[in-house]
Amino acid sequence: MKHKIKIRLFNEKCMPEQHGDWIDLKADLREEGYRILSGPYILRAKKDDDRQLAFVFETISLGVAMQLPKGYEAVINPRSSMFKNTMTLLTNSQGVIDNDYNGDNDIWRANLLEFGPAKIHDGDRICQFRIQLSQNATFWQKLKHLFYSGIKFERVITLNNKDRGGFGSTGI
Repeated sequence: MKHKIKIRLFNEKCMPEQHGDWIDLKADLREEGYRILSGPYILRAKKDDDRQLAFVFETISLGVAMQLPKGYEAVINPRSSMFKNTMTLLTNSQGVIDNDYNGDNDIWRANLLEFGPAKIHDGDRICQFRIQLSQNATFWQKLKHLFYSGIKFERVITLNNKDRGGFGSTGI
């Protein structure tokens, strides 16, 4: 039996792909509105040091909204080749998508730091995710988990859930 994840796709190039135990997520760069840029920022090693490091903070759409199975959350990590290939880092080192972030407009995104000219193109695999039981999973959800053997995506036009809104909006 497989976990069913409903997926609303905003960009055909962004259909997640499973490679091993993790599922790759892709950059959706079709419109400038999907990229939120800040910077460039300058870092100095010490107050009186002339050495500088410039970087840009960017939020990139991953082109999908999903409804995870009840009792699960998604954990997002960078791909192992991310920095080498793009000169960018996932800012949180790891991201978490809660089960209730499942509305039609709750688009998954990645917060990135760019150290130099970023080499990210529309549809590039930039991070990966897997689902895991949440700490609020019920006894029955945990028991059912023992019998699952993978994930199956079900493409939908609408998720029919209320938008939670925001991204990284649960507070300071």
